[in-house]
Amino acid sequence: MLKIGVIGLGLIGGSLAKAFKLKLGAEVVAFSRSEEPLLSAFNENIITDYSTLDLQILSDCDYIFICTPVDKITEYVDSLLPYIKKECVVTDCGSTKNKICKKMEEYKNLYFIGGHPMAGSEKIGYSASTEYLLENAYYILTPNSTVPESTVEKFTDIIKKIGAIPVRLSPDYHDYAIAAISHIPHITAASLVNTVKELDGKKGYMHSLAAGGFKDITRIASGSPEMWNGICKENKDEILKVIKSLKITINEFEDYLNNNNEQKIYDFFEKAKNYRDSFSNRNKSIISKTYDIFLNVRDKPGIIATVSTHLSVNNINIKNIGIINNREFEDGILQISFDSEEEKQKSIKLLNELNFEIFK
Repeated sequence: MLKIGVIGLGLIGGSLAKAFKLKLGAEVVAFSRSEEPLLSAFNENIITDYSTLDLQILSDCDYIFICTPVDKITEYVDSLLPYIKKECVVTDCGSTKNKICKKMEEYKNLYFIGGHPMAGSEKIGYSASTEYLLENAYYILTPNSTVPESTVEKFTDIIKKIGAIPVRLSPDYHDYAIAAISHIPHITAASLVNTVKELDGKKGYMHSLAAGGFKDITRIASGSPEMWNGICKENKDEILKVIKSLKITINEFEDYLNNNNEQKIYDFFEKAKNYRDSFSNRNKSIISKTYDIFLNVRDKPGIIATVSTHLSVNNINIKNIGIINNREFEDGILQISFDSEEEKQKSIKLLNELNFEIFK
């Protein structure tokens, strides 16, 4: 029987443990500094054994998933080395990869495959974990050069079997890409919020008037300051590269505006619109008026048809529907867009009757 160890039994670690147990029938053991989630998982028969002190509990595992904050991952690997068996694969779930993978290259006999499951929720902890959290979510893999290709393929197959979508990247490109599509948007959103705060007068009119587009594009600024401080520390170099490119783009637009170059201004927005519209499972414009709900659904045949049929027979027009593959900072797996608030509210009521978990 496949034996899997999980270090850190929070949202991601708990969801992985549940997926391995319930989808693969694997034996799962866990280590965590907090006993509460371990007891919950043990009582639910998700894990067969656990410890809060002794990593030796993981000595017989085929795979070990380290699901801790990024700055703790290498410390756990150091502590694991005396215990793990020769061909055990050690992997992590951190959102930055380059520094970790370079450190792991120093261990010539260690099979380390960097991992980044791009799923999450505003809810935290084991109690929020589900066996289907990672279904249809991108799961980035950054294997070290010391890992045999056959071992990487076996690990990739396990990721597929729990319903995730493995994507293989180099560690440096991963960090650069994630800096551009995830880290910089958060920094930009926070910058916009801080700018408005500084520009707002004593009466706070900007604060009162802020709605619609502004609230939509700055929603992610509500992320954990502690988490984002850690991410910026770990991915500093790649973030700075993207900031440099962003400054060039903003400076170019400033020149167009100063010179009243209407064609360049038009082209600027048209190019952005065309690229933005090419994204799947997203609204046509980041500030367009839409009415969206997000559902947590299991990946099983006909689930989208079930949802869409139930709404259509009740005369509700679906504007857009699709799976969110990158939902690291999103709630819900299935996104549905409507034309009006009335249709949205009616849909919530109907889907509640089917016991779907809904995020508005």
